[in-house]
Amino acid sequence: MERRINTCGSHQGKDDIVGFLMFIFRQIVARGLLDVLREFSDNENDFISVMETVARMSEDGEPTVRAELMEQVPNIAMFLHENRPNFPEAFSRYLVPIVVRYLTDPNNQVRKTSQAALLVLLEQGLMSKADMEGKVCPVLLELTEPSSDDDYKIEAVAIMCKLVIMLTKDTVEHLLLLRFCELCSDVRLFQVRKVCAANFGEVCSIVGQEATEKLLMPKFFDLCSDSLWGIRKACAECFMVVSNCTSPEVRRTKLSPLFINLISDQSRWVRQAAFQSLGRFISTFANPSITGLHFCEDGTLCEIPKICSERKEVTTSNSSNSRNASIDGSPDSLIQPRSEQLQSTSVLTGPPSHPPEGNSSTQPQEDGTSLGHPEHSDPLSHQQKDECTMFNSFNFWRAPLPDITQELELLREEKRDEVTEKRDETMRETEGEGKEDVPSLDSQGPATSSQIQKVLDCLQPHLDDPDVQAQVKVLSAALKAAQLESQTEDADESVRKCWHSNSTVDSSLYMQLCVCTQEPDLIENVEGDKDSDTAKMCEEEKSKVQNVIPQQLLDQYLSMTDPARAQTVDTEIAKHCAFSLPGVALTLGRQNWHCLKDTYETLATDVQWKVRRTLAFSIHELAVILGDQLTAADLVPIFNGFLKDLDEVRIGVLRHLYDFLKLLHADKRREYLYQLQEFMVMDNSRNWRFRYELAEQLILIIELYSHNDVYDYLRQIARNLCSDKVSEVRWISYKLVSHVAFSLNFINELIMSFCHCPKWVGRQAFAFICQAIVEEDCMPMDQFAQHLLPSLLSLSSDPVPNVRVLVAKALRQSVLEKRSAYSDELEEALSELRMDKDRDVQFFATLDPNRNVMDTAALI
Repeated sequence: MERRINTCGSHQGKDDIVGFLMFIFRQIVARGLLDVLREFSDNENDFISVMETVARMSEDGEPTVRAELMEQVPNIAMFLHENRPNFPEAFSRYLVPIVVRYLTDPNNQVRKTSQAALLVLLEQGLMSKADMEGKVCPVLLELTEPSSDDDYKIEAVAIMCKLVIMLTKDTVEHLLLLRFCELCSDVRLFQVRKVCAANFGEVCSIVGQEATEKLLMPKFFDLCSDSLWGIRKACAECFMVVSNCTSPEVRRTKLSPLFINLISDQSRWVRQAAFQSLGRFISTFANPSITGLHFCEDGTLCEIPKICSERKEVTTSNSSNSRNASIDGSPDSLIQPRSEQLQSTSVLTGPPSHPPEGNSSTQPQEDGTSLGHPEHSDPLSHQQKDECTMFNSFNFWRAPLPDITQELELLREEKRDEVTEKRDETMRETEGEGKEDVPSLDSQGPATSSQIQKVLDCLQPHLDDPDVQAQVKVLSAALKAAQLESQTEDADESVRKCWHSNSTVDSSLYMQLCVCTQEPDLIENVEGDKDSDTAKMCEEEKSKVQNVIPQQLLDQYLSMTDPARAQTVDTEIAKHCAFSLPGVALTLGRQNWHCLKDTYETLATDVQWKVRRTLAFSIHELAVILGDQLTAADLVPIFNGFLKDLDEVRIGVLRHLYDFLKLLHADKRREYLYQLQEFMVMDNSRNWRFRYELAEQLILIIELYSHNDVYDYLRQIARNLCSDKVSEVRWISYKLVSHVAFSLNFINELIMSFCHCPKWVGRQAFAFICQAIVEEDCMPMDQFAQHLLPSLLSLSSDPVPNVRVLVAKALRQSVLEKRSAYSDELEEALSELRMDKDRDVQFFATLDPNRNVMDTAALI
């Protein structure tokens, strides 16, 4: 600017000043376009002239002016949307071409501004589908061509992925899906692949299961094995969303092995992201038909009604019988159409449960009628049928089938004998091949390393069996011990005695070799007390086995509490494990809680208070999942420990105290009455929100106990909270007191402590308590009129205006609506309050009860 001023004497200097002023003027005009449109919107010709001016300004050579203009486009578009009847085509005709053209602007600032404006237009629903498909998408497809400029291509991919979640499924499949698949395989620009990986889950959720499995899954496999760890990390972060868009079979057979590879990735950042997503990925295996729980419309976790569950069991058995009957060629059998089966299970998130073995035989109903005679049956009522629609997969009757239970038992025995013979044959062949190398075990003491190694080689093809895995662990430890013994044969006698004294390893190895080689006579020679350690180890391994999710996923999840994971993966891995534990427990179901019990106890005693805090905030949800019996046995002790923990942990228990206590039996619940007083003691007395949360929970807890228990244990806590130093705590405590005021003795205490309080704050609180009692129906109106209303009316002449304001509000908005026996005294008091010298008192005394006004709680 100084240079321009110094050259004012020259002609060139004057031109610079004029150009600079024109630049400033164009910026000002761009900023004020919305105000100009509002001024000239009444006249159509003037409005069109302004819009044409906007179109000319969009071609300004100064990037700053173009960026300023683009910043105003969303506001102008909203104005045009509000006045659409007057200017229906103005937005599509004038503004959309500007936004599209600026996506290819040579200036980076202008492009960024246009991208942000486009997202705002889509979020607000201001751009029509025709404009998106005909103007925006073609430009994005052009910019993502293989021959496009690298910078433009990267930006276009980012904006396209953001647009996907705002477009319809048909638009995405028709215009963008194939291009997205091509971009996932871009070998030249890793930034493009990284953006695609980061948004892969959103694309899958839009296009649905069929397109995901057919087109997107191969690309996802390629991205998960990409050479750059950042792309693999992005895949791990969106794994749960992708899993939700696939079938249970694909999830189990394809995605699970892929996720195991990410967990064992060479990059620590990939492993960290994979472990953080592990629990969420496991939760996608949840099936309401297995867990017996489902999410209601409000997001709460509820049990499936028993009548529906029983009905589903019957219909599942019947459908299995009908399939068997159709195979046998029975003319009375019918097969339900596939479309009806899908419709009946559309509510469930997982596959329908398979009927158990031996379920093909027909069982009579409890009333003695056979399912094959509908005229004698007692069908469900119409209301029950409506409740169980999602489980109704069999709506017809058929003749009973013969009982084939004995035949099934014979088939099982034959199959078991066949498997045993094959195993014996395999072991004999193995022994034949290595007969010269494997000495007789009954003629030697401890097994040699060569013997152990050969047995390990025999077990390799059977590692999928959990029992074999336990055997391999014991044999591996014994192999190391045997090798150590062979290296120290010439050592001193004390070391040799120490080795021979450890008979547990030798006997355990002896037992394992006998099992693997199928030598019954050797098994008989092993003493029962020597193999107790091995049996215990096998039992622990079996306790972690389930069939709901792939076992490797569960093993990896359980390993998240290993201290070594915190060193090699993430220092907060235990917190992520605790965060996702309710979802994993819901997936496994309460019948597999034994798999998670030890892990939960380990997390509950973790040294990091953040881990314990996470569990404290979710223990009520876990109680719903486990049921009352497991909750009382396994969760109550941990809950009691959280009650004595730090305030940061106790707040999690306190915030959901009602939700947890209501799940306990009455006798167990009553034990916590003695501990509620302990919440008044805190590590930091200035933490008033802790006491506020306590008052809120006590309001809910009151309904769980009898009047006598509430009066004996909760009354004093409520009184203490009413005298808190913080007004917010006192305000919520007054509501608590209104719920406790069902005893005549306590009512007298309220009158003496609040109504006759020498401080005006106490008298004002009494007016608020009375209003809360009436509004919440905490007491019959005749009792209120007899015990509390006279004292409330006496406060209508209180010398403090703030007290009279609350009295006027209580009388006019609450008490007057109930039409009590003291109607004459009530009208008289309101007449006096309407003539009060204070304007606020007059306002509330004459206010319509149905009118919404400001909350006067702040006055308390």
